[in-house]
Amino acid sequence: MGKPLAGKTIALTASRKVEEMSTLIEKQGGNVIVRPMQGTVYVAKEEIVSELKEMIDQGVDWFVLTTGIGTEKLVELAEEIGLKDELIERLRHAKIAARGYKTKNALKKLGLTADISDEDGTTNGLIRAMESNSFKGSKVAVQLHGIPSPNLRTFFESEEAEVVEVLPYRHIAPDEEKVKTLYEEVVEGKVDAVCFTTFLQVRALFQYAESIKKEETLLNQFNKNVLAVAVGKVTAEALTDAQVTRVIVPERERMGAMIIELAKFMDADE
Repeated sequence: MGKPLAGKTIALTASRKVEEMSTLIEKQGGNVIVRPMQGTVYVAKEEIVSELKEMIDQGVDWFVLTTGIGTEKLVELAEEIGLKDELIERLRHAKIAARGYKTKNALKKLGLTADISDEDGTTNGLIRAMESNSFKGSKVAVQLHGIPSPNLRTFFESEEAEVVEVLPYRHIAPDEEKVKTLYEEVVEGKVDAVCFTTFLQVRALFQYAESIKKEETLLNQFNKNVLAVAVGKVTAEALTDAQVTRVIVPERERMGAMIIELAKFMDADE
């Protein structure tokens, strides 16, 4: 029985479970290069406290919650400053849009339910679900993870809503030299596939290409020669937002399943 990744070089952009994924790739005959692109995500406690107080004091018409962990962290930080009950009261009296089942579970623990939710766990799916509502003149608090969401901001600005972005977790970009190395390996055809495990990794690579005005070069390489592999829908969404047209996504959103899906694709493509 042949090995579907024989002679192929696969780049991993993750910072965790790298050994397990490397082993799976090597068992399928592939070569692995590790290029961590996650950067650092930290709790922005000092920044968020003043934003939380303002939100609770002034109130908002809509809360748009995009991650379970971020929703839980907002409540935790509100509790630390003695305003948990006030935050939950604001949530109860506002309308809520929630992305993903983890966010809905976080709300359920608080005895709350979303007025609007997506069907596929993606930001664009949530936008589609919100399109039938009018947000004109509404004050909307958008909880995000790590970095702003241009898609959500564009949507609410087109709706003439007042948007407040709330990021309990914020992102420090990875070292530029590491990003540059992977960029060069992709555009020079030194890798056959790149495996992404979060949208932050995708953003880091494409933002670097944009900063050197080579986004089109990177995009062409992905769409013609180098396979983009995403661990799940949210990561895949970041790739499609960057206009990558060839994206492999496993049905089960797991790192091991991602490598197996890649091997199947490479085997069928031979």
